[in-house]
Amino acid sequence: MVIPILRRPIVLGGLFGALYVVLKLLGLVGLINDYWQRVLDQALITTIGALGLSIIYGFAGQFSLGHAAFYGIGAYTAGVIGKVWGHGNLAYFLLALLAGVLMAGFIAFLLGIPILRLRSDYLGIATLGFGVIVRVAMENSNKLYPPLGGATGMTGIPQVANFDWIFWFAAGTLVLVCNLVTSSYGRAWLSIREDEIAADALGIDTTRYKILAFVLGCALAGLAGGLYAYRYPYLHPSSFDFLKSFDFLLIVVLGGLGSISGTVVTAIAWVFLLEGLRIVLGQAFVDWRGIIYALILIVTILLRPQGLFSGKEWRLLFPSLSQDRTLGKEGKHASFGG
Repeated sequence: MVIPILRRPIVLGGLFGALYVVLKLLGLVGLINDYWQRVLDQALITTIGALGLSIIYGFAGQFSLGHAAFYGIGAYTAGVIGKVWGHGNLAYFLLALLAGVLMAGFIAFLLGIPILRLRSDYLGIATLGFGVIVRVAMENSNKLYPPLGGATGMTGIPQVANFDWIFWFAAGTLVLVCNLVTSSYGRAWLSIREDEIAADALGIDTTRYKILAFVLGCALAGLAGGLYAYRYPYLHPSSFDFLKSFDFLLIVVLGGLGSISGTVVTAIAWVFLLEGLRIVLGQAFVDWRGIIYALILIVTILLRPQGLFSGKEWRLLFPSLSQDRTLGKEGKHASFGG
């Protein structure tokens, strides 16, 4: 199967370049200080992870409540390599990121073979259970390998990932996902999401495509986790709990299932919104965080059940995504987000 080249690459590349230059200049003149630079970096890292879940749930329709587990697997895998062997070396940084991606993808493959036979809520419960297992394993990891830190967390990871690395990894992830969902892979995922039984009857290997979506999405979560480990000085199991999985799920749902533009915009807005609430509410935000999440989700479902973007895309950036996705060669179409 051939993955198409993203349309308007010059326009897209120019916009990425212009955005990068603007953000760098804002930092140089002091309009983005160190604090907000860290928040921006977190927003971009979250975008990478959310795009992974968008493949799994937004396009392939596989309900996952354990995405943060793979985010954590990538973070701890990359982090321990950097802590024990890396010492700030750029080659080890890239190797550690690759290891985080491969580890998250490999575990997703092993997990996906049995659990992707499940559907809907049952699949969500299974992934939620896996997330709990990973969280407990992280809390006791020092008993197996002391540098992992266990319940006290991991420190000593060289802080190699700066804004430059994170921005271009996010841009590359966006291009990769756009190409995937406009290819035959994306059409197969959409057909599975809309009606898995019909897709199977049409000869689509649904098991293969579901596992592929799950592995790719979790691998992107691993990449996001690796960047997180190399950007922030402290890893703790609580950073990869159910609420973090809920973060990713909210972003994909609020942005609109099957909308790349919606996922990107919502991921960035969500991180800045949470940080703003943390500043305004202080400790009360931590105490009421779960209720705030639930209220935002309820209001969105009531007022905008198909998400903020309703499966639509920015035509300027993604013209091939802004059209109805073709499910067959004979004029069958379906809009994402419906």
